[in-house]
Amino acid sequence: MKKNLFPFLFFVFAALGAGAQVNNTEPADPKPGPQEAWQQLAQPVLGWGTTDVRYSRSQVPETSQKPPVLRAWRGERVSAQAVLATPVDLGEVSIEVSDLRCGKSVIPASAIKKYFVRYVLTETYGNRKDSFLMADRLDPVETLKVEARTARPLWLDIHVPADAKPGTYRGTLKVSPLPALPIVLHVADRTLPEPSQWSFHLDLWQNPYAVARYYEVPLWSQQHFDLMRPTMELLAKAGQKVITCSVISRPWNGQTFDPFESMIGKTKNLDGTWEYDYTVFDRWVEFMMSCGITEQIDCYTLVPWHYRFDYYDRATNSVQWLSCKPGEQAYHDFIVPFLKDLSRHLRQKGWFGRTYIAMDERPKDQMEAAWRVIQEADPGFKIEGAANYSVESEAADRVDDLSVAFQYNMLKGEALSKRKTKGQKITFYTCCGPDRPNTFTFSPPAESAYLGLHAAACGYDGYLRWAYNSWTVQPCQDSRFPRQGWYSGDCYLAYPGGSSIRMERLVEGIQAYEKIRLLRPQLNLKQVKQLDEMLRYFGSNKYEGDKDAAALLRQMNDLLWKLGK
Repeated sequence: MKKNLFPFLFFVFAALGAGAQVNNTEPADPKPGPQEAWQQLAQPVLGWGTTDVRYSRSQVPETSQKPPVLRAWRGERVSAQAVLATPVDLGEVSIEVSDLRCGKSVIPASAIKKYFVRYVLTETYGNRKDSFLMADRLDPVETLKVEARTARPLWLDIHVPADAKPGTYRGTLKVSPLPALPIVLHVADRTLPEPSQWSFHLDLWQNPYAVARYYEVPLWSQQHFDLMRPTMELLAKAGQKVITCSVISRPWNGQTFDPFESMIGKTKNLDGTWEYDYTVFDRWVEFMMSCGITEQIDCYTLVPWHYRFDYYDRATNSVQWLSCKPGEQAYHDFIVPFLKDLSRHLRQKGWFGRTYIAMDERPKDQMEAAWRVIQEADPGFKIEGAANYSVESEAADRVDDLSVAFQYNMLKGEALSKRKTKGQKITFYTCCGPDRPNTFTFSPPAESAYLGLHAAACGYDGYLRWAYNSWTVQPCQDSRFPRQGWYSGDCYLAYPGGSSIRMERLVEGIQAYEKIRLLRPQLNLKQVKQLDEMLRYFGSNKYEGDKDAAALLRQMNDLLWKLGK
């Protein structure tokens, strides 16, 4: 196909600068709280906390010198959180961890990722009058300045090698000049596969446009791809299966701060024929595959929220917009040639079998009309869809990868078995709702891990979320969504240059899902009953206000450890 100017226009209009560094300045605390406890602290102290608590920067934390109970399978990653509190200015400090040793066996210090926990502004359920600082961002910097009368959480991710010898490993965590804390890790005689081999279908939508804007680099330049790589490799290590592709401009009507543009150029020639430019689409897909995300390509969307489609018109030498809906002739005449050519291109690249035409929270009649157009273009296309309504319908049967909203209808029994028999995926999703459980920056950390167990309890294949890195204006300082009523942290789980408490706890829940999958065929009837009784607490799509996700997770982890012996 002859190329048009589509990719070059991106370079021209997105050349924003030479590139910015991550802004590490933390905001002032709007609600520092009482300070009397600092007067009782005579000297700096380092103690173990829990990963279930987001510790305040301005309050003296409750910690212990006793190490937490850390247990892991080989190949698993397990987290721990300590807290440094000081009444005096410590200047720049660093985190030091030793090798973990079990006799002659060693888990090297290089297998332990060290993070300073950083603070961002958040608000409770969209209430700007209730803004405060929350510990969430995991920053991998080597050193950090710790000021007087502040607490600084320290986060460890221990990646247990797949060939580690089972046993009890011991080591230390140290922040000079304070005494070291002991680390104790129990490793089971069980092995968790590499994340790429996990069955859990993780679908967190990526936003490459946010990365270019934040770092002020030209869109789709080599700088842009280089800066995206750590963020996308972090996603791959969480077991991500899906590459998010926008094949029309602003498929969700620009709801994120950085709107999605079309990765495929569409040009209408003077004679009425069409040309399509896949340069950006191909580079993006190939890049994501190089990061380790290879299973599925989702193309959004044939049913956009604004029902408008852009293309370059050679007759007028300008970009034109076509307004039409599924079921209309104009829609048919625009979409069918595009899908036919997309099918040809995907087959040529060897990607057709892993590509899904994706539609998000669209009305049933629009989904049905779009399906007929897809069938006409190429009946081999697979469909992906997210639904916030009852999905037990003929239309849902045609969706090969279906995601249902947490708080809406749940597929059970025969309907669920039917999908699995047909080889169709079923996941669930959270977004700006429900209030709980969720992954907002003010959400209890354990709720992120709870989501993986909910998938296991419901018999679902995994979890979808609408935003992995659709960053706010300054994501490292302010997680509040610019649109009133949308909740803090709703649009991203990863930060520029680092992870988050929410992301690491989400992985914890996914690992528990995988353990259940691997253990179940090996259990006796009594053990299966024990497991199912425990899972029952995670299966409801109504999260009662008094439910304690952290306590439930501790019970589940105790049971999985026992069953894995």
